[in-house]
Amino acid sequence: MTPDSSASPARRGILAVDEGTTGTRAGIVYEDGSAGPVHYRPLTVGHPDPLSVEQDPMELWAATLDVARQALAAAERTEVTAVSLATQRATALLWDRVSGLPLAPAVVWQDRRYARELPAYEAAWDSVLLARTGRPVGSRAPFLWAARQIAERPEAAAAHREGRLLFGTVDTWLIWRLTGGATHATTATNAAATGGYLLREHAWDTEWIGHQGFPLGLLPELCADDAGFGHTDADTLGISVPLAASMGDQHAALLALGGLEAGQGMCVYGTGTFVDVTTGHAAALPREGISGVLAQPGWRQGDATRYALEAYCSATGSALRWLCEDMGIFSSPQQVGELADGRGFRPGGPYFVPALAGVRVPVWRPEAAAALGGLSLATTRAELARAVLEGIAHSVCDLVDGVAATMRGPLRRLRVGGGVSGSDPLMRIQADLTGMPLERAGDSATASLRGSAYLAGVRTGLWSSLEEVVGAQPVGEVFEPTAGDDVREGQRAEWRALLAAHLGEPLPALSAAVDQPPHRTTGS
Repeated sequence: MTPDSSASPARRGILAVDEGTTGTRAGIVYEDGSAGPVHYRPLTVGHPDPLSVEQDPMELWAATLDVARQALAAAERTEVTAVSLATQRATALLWDRVSGLPLAPAVVWQDRRYARELPAYEAAWDSVLLARTGRPVGSRAPFLWAARQIAERPEAAAAHREGRLLFGTVDTWLIWRLTGGATHATTATNAAATGGYLLREHAWDTEWIGHQGFPLGLLPELCADDAGFGHTDADTLGISVPLAASMGDQHAALLALGGLEAGQGMCVYGTGTFVDVTTGHAAALPREGISGVLAQPGWRQGDATRYALEAYCSATGSALRWLCEDMGIFSSPQQVGELADGRGFRPGGPYFVPALAGVRVPVWRPEAAAALGGLSLATTRAELARAVLEGIAHSVCDLVDGVAATMRGPLRRLRVGGGVSGSDPLMRIQADLTGMPLERAGDSATASLRGSAYLAGVRTGLWSSLEEVVGAQPVGEVFEPTAGDDVREGQRAEWRALLAAHLGEPLPALSAAVDQPPHRTTGS
């Protein structure tokens, strides 16, 4: 909106959209780097069978348009200078460029419909892909899905024959819509999650993609995350401004939480937990014997890529919800923290392995189950609550150790966020088990919004550099470790023995192989 020239000067800001899996958010990120009120709309996730996960592309678009318009309407005395996107990654779509309508439900990144077929590719392709793309074959197959849709859906086949078919991930779909169909593109951070991105070359891995039967002519243009994607369509959004950045959501959060230099990372606790660490201008590829740690572009700015490593465990907030809502053992996650607070570690006591959706790090066992054990008639609910938080913290520590070992060096700083990080008892346990301070960011809920907006703002001149805007953000609450190294190492050894016994196999040694211990300060 344009202010009255007789009034006081308007604030400048970026309209940022965060299109996630279960909901879409939008808000204005202002010149001081803070986010204004955030507008939210939930999204439906469909499960037509136990392995399939789908969404309606038109619902994604409608939600994006709705929250973006709300944010613009509420932004009084604001000059919106650009738009930025942060999106769920590797969710794939097919649509008709003439009608603008989707030709199939979007296949969500959690989809596992080809999980039984993909292992047949592993012997020939895993080592090749790990070296080229930073990730193995895995269980995600957006290109195979698209090839099958073209083969099985007459309307998709017809659109392909007639040159009307478009393919892309969620960012591609939203960029195309927001620019009125002018731009068909994707970005490095989104392309990498598909498994078809050559890390060093910033190019599509056409050999692997074509091997899956995907028509290479359908690939969207591959761009930097701040490439500039044209202007938004005024008839659609109500304003015509540069669409200046588009990033995968976790990459945007890493940027906003200060992961600008090698060894600086983030840990976001939500339904599951992501640990992402920047590794610098050279890619740190996965190491043999350490599963579940993936290499990727942290972000690509212009012609330069900052690389990152990522590890993920799927049951953090979902484990607490299961214990409270499904099992009824506790009344709320808050009660778990209250009961656990002040309880110390007790060797040989109750334990909880939160593998409700398998284990990824340090070994890949998607079929693994959770475990709650070590119970006796003397076990109290407080001891059980402590065991639950310890199990979650150990699982997250496995991610940190896996990333550090892959990086061959310690993390220099770890900022934490997400809803579950609001538990002070969990953060104290986590700091003791990692042996390093944890800084809980004050506004982690808007990290993805802010990260993509920061990149857009640097491109369009709102800030001179990422360092300027990220460095201006307030320092959060710091949790210092209180346990000595011998205590921490003893607890970690007991956990690893417990996890190995539960999985029925030895675990790989996660040694960072460095000459110095992790830094004990929160600075860089």
